[in-house]
Amino acid sequence: MTRRVASCSCGQLRLLTAEEPLRVSICHCLACQRRTGSAFGVQARFFTSAVQIEGASSSYVRVGDEGGRSTFQFCPRCGATVYFQMENAPEHVAVPVGAFADPGFPAPARSIYEERMHQWVGLPDDLEHMR
Repeated sequence: MTRRVASCSCGQLRLLTAEEPLRVSICHCLACQRRTGSAFGVQARFFTSAVQIEGASSSYVRVGDEGGRSTFQFCPRCGATVYFQMENAPEHVAVPVGAFADPGFPAPARSIYEERMHQWVGLPDDLEHMR
C-alpha cells in the first residue's frame, strides 16, 4: 500500500492517504489557470473518507465556468492550496498533484476544458479529451 502525503510549501497543512487516486485529470479552465499560475491544473480525486487532514487551513469558495462551487483549502501561512471539494461531489476531495511533490505520481487519464488549452501545450494521445 502506498502512503502519500500532500503538503503546502511550508509543511504546516498536510493531507495524508494510503489510497490510490480515483482519477487524475488535467483542467484547462481559466479558473484553474489563475489558481495555479500555470497553463492548467492537474488534480487527483480521492474519497473524502480515505484522507486525513493535519494543520490549519483557510478557505476560498470559487464559482467555476459552469456555475459549480468549489471550496479550496489553503495554508494561512504560505498560501499554497492543498485540497478542494466540489459541491456536486461532496464524497470526493481533490488534491493538486504538485502538492504531493512526487514525480512518480500516477499520470492523468483525462483532460478537460481543452477549448481553453494554450496552443503550445502538447498532451499524450491516450488521454480522454473533453472540450
